[in-house]
Amino acid sequence: MKSELENLQPLQRLFAEVAPTYELVNRVLTFGLDAHWRRKAARLAAAEGGRAWMDACSGTGELAANLRALAPAETRVMSLDFCRPMLARAAAKPSGRNIDFVLADVKALPFADASLDLITISFATRNINLSRAALVRTFAEFRRVLRPGGRFVNLETSQPRSRIVRALFHAYIRLVVRRVGALISGSRAGYAYLGTTIPRFYPAEELAAILKEAGFVEVRVRRLLFGAAAIHLARV
Repeated sequence: MKSELENLQPLQRLFAEVAPTYELVNRVLTFGLDAHWRRKAARLAAAEGGRAWMDACSGTGELAANLRALAPAETRVMSLDFCRPMLARAAAKPSGRNIDFVLADVKALPFADASLDLITISFATRNINLSRAALVRTFAEFRRVLRPGGRFVNLETSQPRSRIVRALFHAYIRLVVRRVGALISGSRAGYAYLGTTIPRFYPAEELAAILKEAGFVEVRVRRLLFGAAAIHLARV
Protein backbone atom coordinates (compact mmCIF):
# COMPACT_ATOMS: atom_id res chain seq x y z
CA MET A 1 0.00 0.00 0.00
CA LYS A 2 2.84 2.39 0.84
CA SER A 3 4.46 1.95 -2.57
CA GLU A 4 1.11 2.58 -4.25
CA LEU A 5 0.68 5.83 -2.33
CA GLU A 6 4.19 6.97 -3.22
CA ASN A 7 3.34 6.71 -6.91
CA LEU A 8 0.32 9.01 -6.61
CA GLN A 9 0.19 12.74 -7.18
CA PRO A 10 0.04 14.77 -3.92
CA LEU A 11 -3.73 15.39 -3.99
CA GLN A 12 -4.44 11.80 -5.00
CA ARG A 13 -2.23 10.62 -2.14
CA LEU A 14 -4.06 12.84 0.31
CA PHE A 15 -7.46 11.42 -0.61
CA ALA A 16 -6.12 7.88 -0.68
CA GLU A 17 -4.93 8.39 2.91
CA VAL A 18 -8.29 9.64 4.18
CA ALA A 19 -10.46 7.24 2.15
CA PRO A 20 -10.99 4.62 4.93
CA THR A 21 -12.49 7.17 7.34
CA TYR A 22 -13.75 9.80 4.89
CA GLU A 23 -17.46 9.19 5.40
CA LEU A 24 -17.16 8.83 9.18
CA VAL A 25 -15.31 12.12 9.49
CA ASN A 26 -17.90 13.87 7.33
CA ARG A 27 -20.74 12.55 9.51
CA VAL A 28 -19.05 13.62 12.72
CA LEU A 29 -18.01 17.08 11.56
CA THR A 30 -21.38 17.94 9.97
CA PHE A 31 -23.54 16.17 12.57
CA GLY A 32 -24.92 14.06 9.73
CA LEU A 33 -26.00 17.03 7.63
CA ASP A 34 -23.68 16.11 4.74
CA ALA A 35 -25.70 12.94 4.08
CA HIS A 36 -28.98 14.88 4.27
CA TRP A 37 -27.67 17.51 1.84
CA ARG A 38 -26.46 14.87 -0.61
CA ARG A 39 -29.91 13.28 -0.63
CA LYS A 40 -31.46 16.69 -1.23
CA ALA A 41 -29.05 17.42 -4.09
CA ALA A 42 -29.77 14.00 -5.61
CA ARG A 43 -33.52 14.60 -5.54
CA LEU A 44 -33.11 17.94 -7.27
CA ALA A 45 -30.73 16.44 -9.82
CA ALA A 46 -32.87 13.41 -10.62
CA ALA A 47 -36.13 15.29 -11.08
CA GLU A 48 -35.86 15.67 -14.87
CA GLY A 49 -34.63 12.19 -15.79
CA GLY A 50 -32.26 11.41 -18.62
CA ARG A 51 -30.31 8.45 -20.00
CA ALA A 52 -26.77 9.20 -18.71
CA TRP A 53 -25.82 10.67 -15.34
CA MET A 54 -22.34 11.22 -13.95
CA ASP A 55 -21.23 12.10 -10.42
CA ALA A 56 -17.89 13.91 -10.68
CA CYS A 57 -15.15 13.70 -8.03
CA SER A 58 -17.37 11.00 -6.59
CA GLY A 59 -15.07 9.82 -3.80
CA THR A 60 -16.67 6.97 -1.89
CA GLY A 61 -19.75 7.22 -4.09
CA GLU A 62 -22.39 8.53 -1.71
CA LEU A 63 -24.06 10.92 -4.12
CA ALA A 64 -23.76 8.42 -6.96
CA ALA A 65 -25.58 5.84 -4.81
CA ASN A 66 -28.32 8.37 -4.08
CA LEU A 67 -28.67 9.01 -7.80
CA ARG A 68 -28.82 5.29 -8.59
CA ALA A 69 -31.64 4.85 -6.08
CA LEU A 70 -33.64 7.57 -7.84
CA ALA A 71 -32.72 6.81 -11.46
CA PRO A 72 -34.95 4.94 -13.91
CA ALA A 73 -33.70 1.40 -14.50
CA GLU A 74 -32.53 2.26 -18.01
CA THR A 75 -30.47 5.29 -16.90
CA ARG A 76 -26.71 4.78 -16.77
CA VAL A 77 -25.23 6.20 -13.55
CA MET A 78 -21.46 6.77 -13.44
CA SER A 79 -19.18 7.52 -10.51
CA LEU A 80 -16.00 9.29 -11.64
CA ASP A 81 -12.93 10.06 -9.54
CA PHE A 82 -9.17 10.38 -10.01
CA CYS A 83 -8.36 8.48 -6.79
CA ARG A 84 -8.45 4.70 -7.20
CA PRO A 85 -8.69 3.88 -3.45
CA MET A 86 -11.75 6.11 -3.14
CA LEU A 87 -13.44 4.43 -6.12
CA ALA A 88 -12.52 1.00 -4.76
CA ARG A 89 -14.37 1.76 -1.54
CA ALA A 90 -17.37 2.99 -3.48
CA ALA A 91 -17.42 -0.09 -5.71
CA ALA A 92 -17.20 -2.44 -2.71
CA LYS A 93 -20.43 -1.16 -1.17
CA PRO A 94 -23.78 -2.88 -1.81
CA SER A 95 -24.99 0.53 -3.02
CA GLY A 96 -22.32 0.39 -5.73
CA ARG A 97 -24.25 -2.17 -7.72
CA ASN A 98 -25.47 -0.98 -11.10
CA ILE A 99 -23.10 1.99 -11.02
CA ASP A 100 -20.28 2.31 -13.56
CA PHE A 101 -17.02 3.43 -11.96
CA VAL A 102 -14.69 5.60 -14.03
CA LEU A 103 -11.11 6.45 -13.07
CA ALA A 104 -10.43 9.82 -14.70
CA ASP A 105 -9.62 13.48 -14.11
CA VAL A 106 -12.44 16.01 -14.41
CA LYS A 107 -10.17 18.36 -16.35
CA ALA A 108 -10.31 15.94 -19.32
CA LEU A 109 -13.48 13.87 -19.19
CA PRO A 110 -13.51 10.64 -21.23
CA PHE A 111 -16.88 11.40 -22.81
CA ALA A 112 -17.97 12.72 -26.18
CA ASP A 113 -19.46 16.17 -26.61
CA ALA A 114 -23.13 16.43 -25.61
CA SER A 115 -23.29 12.85 -24.31
CA LEU A 116 -24.60 13.27 -20.74
CA ASP A 117 -27.87 14.55 -19.31
CA LEU A 118 -26.68 15.27 -15.79
CA ILE A 119 -23.47 15.96 -13.87
CA THR A 120 -23.34 16.28 -10.11
CA ILE A 121 -20.53 17.05 -7.70
CA SER A 122 -20.57 17.25 -3.91
CA PHE A 123 -18.00 18.79 -1.57
CA ALA A 124 -15.23 18.52 -4.15
CA THR A 125 -15.40 21.75 -6.13
CA ARG A 126 -13.07 23.33 -3.56
CA ASN A 127 -10.45 20.75 -4.50
CA ILE A 128 -10.55 21.50 -8.23
CA ASN A 129 -10.45 25.24 -7.55
CA LEU A 130 -6.75 25.64 -8.32
CA SER A 131 -7.58 29.16 -9.47
CA ARG A 132 -10.67 30.98 -10.68
CA ALA A 133 -9.59 30.53 -14.30
CA ALA A 134 -8.92 26.82 -13.75
CA LEU A 135 -12.37 26.35 -12.23
CA VAL A 136 -13.97 28.10 -15.20
CA ARG A 137 -12.13 25.69 -17.52
CA THR A 138 -13.26 22.64 -15.54
CA PHE A 139 -16.85 23.84 -15.50
CA ALA A 140 -16.57 24.43 -19.25
CA GLU A 141 -15.42 20.82 -19.60
CA PHE A 142 -18.56 19.74 -17.74
CA ARG A 143 -20.64 21.86 -20.09
CA ARG A 144 -18.92 20.30 -23.11
CA VAL A 145 -20.14 16.80 -22.30
CA LEU A 146 -23.69 17.84 -21.37
CA ARG A 147 -26.45 17.70 -23.93
CA PRO A 148 -28.45 20.85 -24.72
CA GLY A 149 -30.75 21.31 -21.76
CA GLY A 150 -28.48 19.14 -19.59
CA ARG A 151 -28.12 19.93 -15.90
CA PHE A 152 -25.25 20.49 -13.51
CA VAL A 153 -25.84 20.28 -9.75
CA ASN A 154 -23.09 21.49 -7.43
CA LEU A 155 -23.23 20.90 -3.65
CA GLU A 156 -20.47 22.67 -1.78
CA THR A 157 -19.56 24.66 1.29
CA SER A 158 -20.14 28.37 0.89
CA GLN A 159 -19.78 31.65 2.78
CA PRO A 160 -22.61 32.82 5.05
CA ARG A 161 -23.79 36.34 4.30
CA SER A 162 -23.91 37.33 7.96
CA ARG A 163 -20.50 38.42 9.25
CA ILE A 164 -21.21 36.90 12.65
CA VAL A 165 -22.31 33.55 11.24
CA ARG A 166 -19.36 33.55 8.84
CA ALA A 167 -16.91 34.23 11.68
CA LEU A 168 -18.40 31.40 13.76
CA PHE A 169 -18.30 29.05 10.78
CA HIS A 170 -14.65 29.81 10.08
CA ALA A 171 -13.77 29.41 13.74
CA TYR A 172 -15.41 25.98 13.75
CA ILE A 173 -13.37 24.99 10.70
CA ARG A 174 -10.15 26.26 12.25
CA LEU A 175 -10.62 24.88 15.75
CA VAL A 176 -12.62 21.69 15.18
CA VAL A 177 -12.43 20.40 11.60
CA ARG A 178 -8.64 20.18 11.40
CA ARG A 179 -8.21 18.62 14.84
CA VAL A 180 -11.12 16.17 14.82
CA GLY A 181 -10.53 15.19 11.19
CA ALA A 182 -6.87 14.47 11.91
CA LEU A 183 -7.74 12.57 15.10
CA ILE A 184 -10.24 10.25 13.43
CA SER A 185 -8.45 9.79 10.11
CA GLY A 186 -4.84 9.82 11.32
CA SER A 187 -4.03 12.24 8.51
CA ARG A 188 -2.97 15.63 9.83
CA ALA A 189 -1.95 16.81 6.37
CA GLY A 190 -5.28 15.76 4.87
CA TYR A 191 -7.47 17.78 7.19
CA ALA A 192 -5.04 20.68 7.38
CA TYR A 193 -5.49 20.94 3.61
CA LEU A 194 -9.25 20.45 3.69
CA GLY A 195 -9.55 22.95 6.52
CA THR A 196 -7.88 25.65 4.45
CA THR A 197 -10.07 25.19 1.36
CA ILE A 198 -13.36 25.96 3.12
CA PRO A 199 -12.74 29.54 4.37
CA ARG A 200 -11.18 30.51 1.03
CA PHE A 201 -13.98 29.21 -1.18
CA TYR A 202 -16.34 31.51 -3.08
CA PRO A 203 -19.57 33.01 -1.79
CA ALA A 204 -22.64 31.58 -3.53
CA GLU A 205 -23.08 34.63 -5.77
CA GLU A 206 -19.52 34.48 -7.06
CA LEU A 207 -19.74 30.75 -7.77
CA ALA A 208 -22.92 31.43 -9.74
CA ALA A 209 -21.01 34.04 -11.76
CA ILE A 210 -18.21 31.53 -12.44
CA LEU A 211 -20.76 28.99 -13.72
CA LYS A 212 -22.19 31.60 -16.09
CA GLU A 213 -18.70 32.51 -17.26
CA ALA A 214 -18.19 28.83 -18.12
CA GLY A 215 -21.30 28.93 -20.32
CA PHE A 216 -24.05 27.69 -18.02
CA VAL A 217 -27.44 29.38 -17.94
CA GLU A 218 -30.42 29.42 -15.59
CA VAL A 219 -28.12 29.26 -12.57
CA ARG A 220 -30.10 28.97 -9.34
CA VAL A 221 -28.86 28.80 -5.75
CA ARG A 222 -30.31 27.10 -2.68
CA ARG A 223 -28.51 28.07 0.50
CA LEU A 224 -28.20 25.59 3.37
CA LEU A 225 -27.53 26.13 7.10
CA PHE A 226 -27.50 29.95 7.05
CA GLY A 227 -25.32 29.88 3.92
CA ALA A 228 -22.57 27.57 5.22
CA ALA A 229 -23.29 25.36 2.21
CA ALA A 230 -25.18 25.80 -1.04
CA ILE A 231 -26.61 23.85 -3.94
CA HIS A 232 -26.14 25.44 -7.36
CA LEU A 233 -28.37 24.21 -10.17
CA ALA A 234 -27.32 25.17 -13.70
CA ARG A 235 -28.32 24.26 -17.22
CA VAL A 236 -26.63 24.13 -20.61
